[in-house]
Formats: sequence, structure tokens, C-alpha cells
Amino acid sequence: MVEDEKNLNAEAENIEEVNAEAKAAEETVENVADEAAENAADEAAENAADEAAENAANEANAEEKAQDEADVAEDGASEENTEDEDPKLLIFKKKIDKKDEEIKELNDKVMRQLAEFDNFRKRTEKEKSDMFDTGATSVIEKILPVVDSFERAMKTVDEADKDDEFVKGMTQVYKQLMQCLTDAGVEAIEAEGKEFDPNLHNAVMHGEDENLGENIIAEEFQKGYKFHDKVIRYSMVRVVN
Repeated sequence: MVEDEKNLNAEAENIEEVNAEAKAAEETVENVADEAAENAADEAAENAADEAAENAANEANAEEKAQDEADVAEDGASEENTEDEDPKLLIFKKKIDKKDEEIKELNDKVMRQLAEFDNFRKRTEKEKSDMFDTGATSVIEKILPVVDSFERAMKTVDEADKDDEFVKGMTQVYKQLMQCLTDAGVEAIEAEGKEFDPNLHNAVMHGEDENLGENIIAEEFQKGYKFHDKVIRYSMVRVVN
């Protein structure tokens, strides 16, 4: 019995040792498991962080690439629109330039025609005026001898006969004739007592006179006339000193 008890005690001790070893092994396993789990968690967290960073980088690259593609597409669309619009703008600009040139040419042509017409009008008016003056001068030159005859006749009338009706009638006719010539632009040239002017007077005699100054017209033989400031007959005069 004693042996059996010793055997039982020995077995119990063995069991206790086995249990202790098992417990120690279990604790070791738990520690190893905890360490492995912690390492796995750290590794998983690190991998997750790396993956998240990589994903974020990929997303950023994708967004940048998408933006670049969008910019390229927009630039392409702008270039395409520019290419589509440029020919139209060029054609429109060419049309405007052509119209401006046509307008400028037409303006120049009109201005030249207006200038030519103005010159033609002035030249025509001058020619008409010259023709009128020429015709009027010819007629006036034929009338002046009649005026001279009237004046010579009036000088021969005596003072006693000036109240005669015939003389009065001739005087009225003479005044009417001179008024018509004045209205037509005929003007008598002043001579007697004036200084000699070769542009107005024709000196047919020269003499001396102490009562008159130098180069003074002393006597008028034939009256001179101007028509529109143009001499149509010079005064025939005698100049003294």
C-alpha cells in the first residue's frame, strides 16, 4: 500500500509537472501568438498605410492626368475653333479691305470729277464773260463816236439857244445814252487837271504851263472810256511841264 501511495504521489507530481509544463507552454504559445498578432497588426497597418499612400498618389496622378487631358482637349477645341474661324475672319477682312479700297477709289474719282467740273465751270464762266465783254466792247466802241458827236454838237450851242426845245430834247437824249452806258459798266476816264498815266492816257501834244505842275494834263482832245476796268479807248491829251 505504501508503494502504491508512493506511486500515486509520484504520478501526481508528474501530472503536476506536466500541467506546469503545459501551462508554461500555453503561456509561451500565448506570448508567441500575441507577438505574432502584434507583428501582423503592425505589418498590416504599415501595409495599409503604404497602400493608402499609394492609392492617394495614384488618385492624385489620375486627377492630374485627367486635368491634363481636359486641358489638352480644351486647347484642341480652341485650336479647332480658331482653325475654323480664321478662314472666315480672313475672308471677311479681305472683303472689308476690298470694300475700303473700292470706296477710296470711288471717293478719289468723285473728287477728281468734282474738281474737273469746277474747273470746267470756272473756265466756261470766264469764256462766257470774255465773250460778252468782247461783244459788248465791240458795240460800245461803235457807240462812242456817236457820243463824241453829241458832245461836239452840245458845245456849238449858244447860251441863248440852250432853252430851245430842240436843244433840250437833244440834251435829254444824250443824258439817257450816257446813263445806259454807265449802267452797262462804261466809265469815262478822268483826264484834264490829272497827272498823266500812260495806262489811261495817250499824250499827243506836250507843252509848258507855269500854272500847272509837272506832268499834268492841260487839255483833253478826245475823252477816254473804260469797260469793267478795262480801257477800251485811251484819252487823247496834251501834257505840260
